Amino acid sequence: MESYTIGQAARLLGVSVDTARRWADAERFPTRREGTRRMVDGPDLAAFCVEAAQEGGDGDDEAPYTSARNAFPGIVTGVKLGTVAAQVEIQAGPHRVVSLLTREAVEELGLEVGARATARVKSTSVFIDRT
Repeated sequence: MESYTIGQAARLLGVSVDTARRWADAERFPTRREGTRRMVDGPDLAAFCVEAAQEGGDGDDEAPYTSARNAFPGIVTGVKLGTVAAQVEIQAGPHRVVSLLTREAVEELGLEVGARATARVKSTSVFIDRT
C-alpha cells in the first residue's frame, strides 16, 4: 500500500499544501506520523479525492491538471478486474477519468486503489501511466 506526504497529497488533490494541511487538521482525511512527516495512506486519500471532487469549490481556483498533452495526474480510486479486461478510475483533481484496459496491463502496472497514476487522453483513448 502506498503512502503519501501532505505535499504529495496536495498535488494529487489539486490544492495548495496549506489547504491539504488544513483538511488534515480538520480530520477530513486520516494521517499518521512517520518521524517528522505526516503521511496519508493511499486508500484513505483515494476515498477523500472522490469526496472532495463531488463537493467542489473547496480547493484552489487553479486548474493544474491541464496540459498540451492532455495528461491528468491523479490517484487510482477504483479497479474492477474481469477475466480479460479491467476498468480503472482515476481522480485527477476535480476530474474523474475512467479507462478500460487489459487485466494484464493493470497487474503489470501494479494499479490498485490509492496508487498514483496519470491518465493520458488522446481522442477517444485513455492511456494509464504509473507515476
